Parts: sequence; structure tokens; C-alpha cells
Amino acid sequence: MSQAPHRIVILGGGTAGWMAANLMVKQWRPERVQVTVVESPEIGIIGVGEGSTPTLKRFFKKIEVPESRWMPRCNATYKLNIRFAGWSPKSGADDYSHPFISQLDSFNERAFVVNCRTRRLGLDVTTRPDLFLLNGVLARQNKGPLTPASFPFRMEYGYHFDSGLLGQFLAQLAVGRGVRHLQAKVVAAERNAAGDIDHLLCADGARVEADFFVDCSGFTSLLLQQTLGVKFNSFKSNLFNDAAVVMPTDKSAQLPVETLSQALSNGWCWHIPLTNRTGNGYVYSSDFISADDAETELRAHLGMLDRDVPARHLKMKVGQLAQHWSHNCLGLGLAQGFIEPLEATALHLVQLSVEDFIRQYDEAEFSNRGQEAFNRSCSERFERVRDYIVAHYKLNSRNDSDYWRANRDHNNISDSLYQLLQVWFQQGDMAAEFARQKIDSHFGILSWHCLLAGYGTFPGLAAGQPGQGDLYHEREIGAFLQGCSLNFASHEQCLAQR
Repeated sequence: MSQAPHRIVILGGGTAGWMAANLMVKQWRPERVQVTVVESPEIGIIGVGEGSTPTLKRFFKKIEVPESRWMPRCNATYKLNIRFAGWSPKSGADDYSHPFISQLDSFNERAFVVNCRTRRLGLDVTTRPDLFLLNGVLARQNKGPLTPASFPFRMEYGYHFDSGLLGQFLAQLAVGRGVRHLQAKVVAAERNAAGDIDHLLCADGARVEADFFVDCSGFTSLLLQQTLGVKFNSFKSNLFNDAAVVMPTDKSAQLPVETLSQALSNGWCWHIPLTNRTGNGYVYSSDFISADDAETELRAHLGMLDRDVPARHLKMKVGQLAQHWSHNCLGLGLAQGFIEPLEATALHLVQLSVEDFIRQYDEAEFSNRGQEAFNRSCSERFERVRDYIVAHYKLNSRNDSDYWRANRDHNNISDSLYQLLQVWFQQGDMAAEFARQKIDSHFGILSWHCLLAGYGTFPGLAAGQPGQGDLYHEREIGAFLQGCSLNFASHEQCLAQR
């Protein structure tokens, strides 16, 4: 007799739940693993404009969905860069860029790192990140990332999209590939004698049984926190922001290929360009500004004081679970943890968590043998992302509010972050420190140099400048990248040719 398929139930849809469903059904055919998504029709998806890292490009390639199929459905645009405005006025620059790193950047990586170290020694050399990295050059020219067949280097880029529409697209895709979709309001979960989750209890009295459960129930974390009692470790002591107010504005006349993160009085505002509108959101700390004042400030920033367009207010719980996989349950998305959206890491963390889980669970033949290794890896990933985000606030040079001063003055940083900053400010070797700490994170050494150089965290210039040693000019990097950019079309042309 054929063996019944292993049953996995995902509680909650949304982008995280349906991303997990698509990856699972791609890895395990329905005959082997039956995946069911249970979501309440009463709970809507938070459909704000959202940005991604290049990891999402790999996700769609893995599930074999071309850009031409999903991007128009989700009002998506290309994203090559994040531009930070007003975070460090003492740097002397209004803004700096963190471009996504592409294959061609290997030619200029060493020159950028060497120039940053030279500048840390007090010499006057070029250190703007976007001058060394191809996507930074393309972002200034508002060109898209698509290349002709003759261009021999792989481009890395992300996307801007409507997260609500993306969730709907992924739901339809997953159902078409064999995932079951059950609309029901789950009110509780029951455990068996071994302590595992046995079944979900729905409002109509129905029971949903499974061998394994995935908690995508948002910040409420019905399964992991409420049922299994897994502790939530807050990052509140070093990441102050806990709320956001969001509202759309009209579509930009020219669609940029970058997310703008603009510092405001008690937080920052994102501007995300979609093909039908611009998504905007003010991320702030409720300890320093009220929700009403934050909305007023956002409206003033956007020039929309008439209040014809309603704003939505969101709360955030920043931190991570002590265990992302406990008993027979995996947490994903907001249910596993959240690090504020400054570097668009939310879906990146979901995707890596699902991929790591699938590998561990498959190798262990659907047992918990890989649970300890998974939890260790997942926690480390969250902590290193947190450190990179914390550094944005810790290194700010604003003095216009108690919020910015408190972010700069607190000392609640990890040992890892402390050591990285020590090496930087003591003119040490950052690559050696990364190797010593065995840091394997999405934010590698180039990303850290973009942040630290972009903030202008350098000493004063030394007397008696030699007038040489600037690798940007000596190697004619500007001309090289300008020549490379001739292979690329405008953002609008790229969107039209998908």
C-alpha cells in the first residue's frame, strides 16, 4: 500500500505563508507532502509598498516564475539601490547609497576597501560607495538592471512591489501547483501528550490535523508563543522603533530604481516607487512621538495636509523568538521575529529560513534532528542583520531631537558590533575581523564599507597630503563604470521589455 503523504499545515497566508507554501510544494510533490494553508477571511494582508533584497530574484528563479508573469500583477518595479538621506549631516553629504553588489563589482571591490582604509589614515581619497559600484552608477542614471545577451556579468537586484498583491499572486500559484487552501478562523491549538501540536481548532468547531505546523499568524504568534510558550527576545533596547504610519501618494513621473530612506524628526520615512503609486511610511518610536504627531509630520513631509487620503497606523514588535523551530512547529514572518524595514530584510529572512528548514527537515527524513542546528543558524542570522541596522542609528550625527541623540548615545550593542566598530575606528583590517568572527551574513564587508564610508566616519584630514593614492582616479573607475552603463536601458524601457 502507498504511504499517506506527510501533512504540513501553514497557519496564516500573507507573503510569508504563501512563499513557504510555494517553496515546499516545489521541493516536495503533493504525493509526498501535502501542504495546506489555513487563513481567516477576516484577516487582511497588510498591503503596503515593500522592497526586497536580491534574494527575491533567486526565489522566483527557484519556483520557475519569470518576471513577466508576476511583476505586472504586483505593480512591481526594479530596485538597485537604497539611498539614505539626512542620516549623517556631519558627513558633509546630503545622502549616501547602499547599492546591491553585482558580479562586475569584483573589479572595484578592493579599490573601494583600500580607499576607505586610506581615508581612515587621514588621506583625502574618494570613498562614496555609489561611485565604485555599478548599481550605484545605474541608480544615478535611472537605468534598469536588464542586460543584453552580450553582457557577460550577472546582475543582482531587488524589486519594489505591492505586498498584498504579491501575497494574492503567490496564493493562486501555490493552489495551482497542489497546495490546499482552507479559509477558516483558527481560535486555538491543542497539544498531544508529547507536547507537540496535535491540531488546530476552528471557530466552527472543525479540527485541522497535521504532522508539522508552520506559524505565520503574525505578531500574535498563536502557535509558537501562545501554544508552545516560546519566549520572544525583544530588540527594544537597541532598536527603538515600534510603530509606523503609512499612506500612498501619486505615481512618480519618473520611476526611480531605488528606495529612498529619509530621516525625519523621530525616525525615518520610506518612499517606494510602484507602477501605479508611491508607497510611503514613517517608521518611528512611540516613546518619542505620538501617533497623531507622526501622522502630521508625515503629511507635512509629503505635502498632503488636507487629509483626503487616509493614513494607516501599524505597530511593530522588533526582536526574534528564542526558538524559531520548537516541537513540530516552525515560525515564519512576523511570527518568528521582525527587524524593522530599514534594509528590506523581512522577506529575505523568511526565504532563508524556509530554505534552511526544507534542507534540514528533508535530510532528517521529516524528524527534528536538524532542529538545534537550524535554530542556531536562524538566531545568528537575525542577530547579524540586527547589528547592521543598529549601526545606522548608533552612528547617526543628527542633533535635532532627543530620539536621534538617544540612538547615538546608548551602548546596548552586541560584542560583535562593538568589535567591528573598534577595528574600523582604530584603522584595522575589517576583512580580518570578519574572518575572525566568522561572520556569514547578507551584509558582507562591502555593505559595511558602504555604511561606514557613507556616514563619513573618518578622522580629520592629515596635514601635508601627498596628492596621490586615490585608486578611484588612478584606476579610472568612473570611466570604466560609465562605459559599462552603456549596456543598460532606462528603467521604463526595462519594465516594458520584461
